[in-house]
Amino acid sequence: MSDLTTLAANVYTLSAGRIGASAAALIGLAAAVTAWRALIRPTSRLGRFGGAPALTAGLFAMALGALVATTADGGLGTGNGLGGAYVALLVGALATGLAAAVVRRTRRGAQVR
Repeated sequence: MSDLTTLAANVYTLSAGRIGASAAALIGLAAAVTAWRALIRPTSRLGRFGGAPALTAGLFAMALGALVATTADGGLGTGNGLGGAYVALLVGALATGLAAAVVRRTRRGAQVR
């Protein structure tokens, strides 16, 4: 039987890696929601101008997630934010892809007119 006190990090301990990974994941999630809303409502103001900020935020989330993942000292469960960094990378990639579709659609619509 394993003792719970032998874990490398407590569940409630906030390290710099966990804070950075959580912030990156939340920024990526906000970017993904913004890009998704811009895709489903192309005629709204968000649909016309929301692609570039969502793209920037998605790339920032991926960069911050990569920074936390490369600087983590231990593996998963050590309290360094590695799991959150992987989530931030995935959510940031999703946001970047959605935002790129919005930007591509916006530029194509500007060329037709």
